[in-house]
Amino acid sequence: MTGGRGVAAAGTQQAEEGSDRRGAAPGRMEFAALGTTATLLVTDSRRLAAAGEILRSELNALDRACSRFRTDSELSAVERSAGRWTPVSPILTDVLAAALRAARISGGLVDPTVGRAVADLGYDRDFAAVPADGPELPYRPAPAPGWWRIRLDVARRRVVVPPGVRVDVGATAKAWAADHAARSVATDRCGALVSLGGDIALAGPAPEGGWLVVVGDDHAAAGSPFGEQAITLASGGLATSGITRRTWRRGDRTLHHIVDPRTGDVAPPFWRTVTVAAASCLDANTASTAAVVRGAGAPGWLATHRLPARLVGRDGRILRTAGWPGARSREVRA
Repeated sequence: MTGGRGVAAAGTQQAEEGSDRRGAAPGRMEFAALGTTATLLVTDSRRLAAAGEILRSELNALDRACSRFRTDSELSAVERSAGRWTPVSPILTDVLAAALRAARISGGLVDPTVGRAVADLGYDRDFAAVPADGPELPYRPAPAPGWWRIRLDVARRRVVVPPGVRVDVGATAKAWAADHAARSVATDRCGALVSLGGDIALAGPAPEGGWLVVVGDDHAAAGSPFGEQAITLASGGLATSGITRRTWRRGDRTLHHIVDPRTGDVAPPFWRTVTVAAASCLDANTASTAAVVRGAGAPGWLATHRLPARLVGRDGRILRTAGWPGARSREVRA
């Protein structure tokens, strides 16, 4: 597709709109959801209204199930029942299963039991309400309890969270939702791109030439001090994790939302952003988050797993792995 530009994604990603050579006119909508921006692109605008309703419905259900800021969410009820088997809905079962899988395949670097650490660092409410500055925190970091302490019975849809463990599925839930919504929206004849605050999922037939995405620092703003890059995707997912957004200060420290489970403190500021393409948005987000936590060892780890990635260091140095295109090419095969 060629034509006007529309914000579509993560860490910054923007997707192009325009005329499809197969004759169908594309459609696009954008709205606030889950404390971020939800963007929907479809290759056939006749599908847009119905697709938008599906997306809104799924995001509302996700918020009711998984929000750590709502006392009436299912996740809050699970924590109040700490130590006991608690029945959970299909959506919370799937989200918890995705979070535990992410923890396993990342070697524990993406761990849903960092909830208490994230809250103690000051991210204890919707981010829009988190004070940008404040006094030094009386917080002594400690390792996360460990994802393996959560017992999930997928077949019976029930879970046990140990007493004192707070669960945060923020590292995986939006990516899971992007994948799920894209599959729900797409049809055999209508392709879909769903972006949730920088987590991009694709489903259905891609537009002619693929989806054009611009990768940078911030999904909500154009421009980056270290440049942007246009790439094309035909399938799979894309995610950017970084320490340039969702930041706040406490005392003389700048804090951010990515916690290293091994320490219970924010991940060291080695990478400004890491963007990864993978077979799904969930896998891309798991890898990009783990890479930020992993620090200097991230490029080798991503290359070993054959994950195309673009890593931007704090000094603006850019590294690419596993076939991520250089400046003169742009097709990424997840």
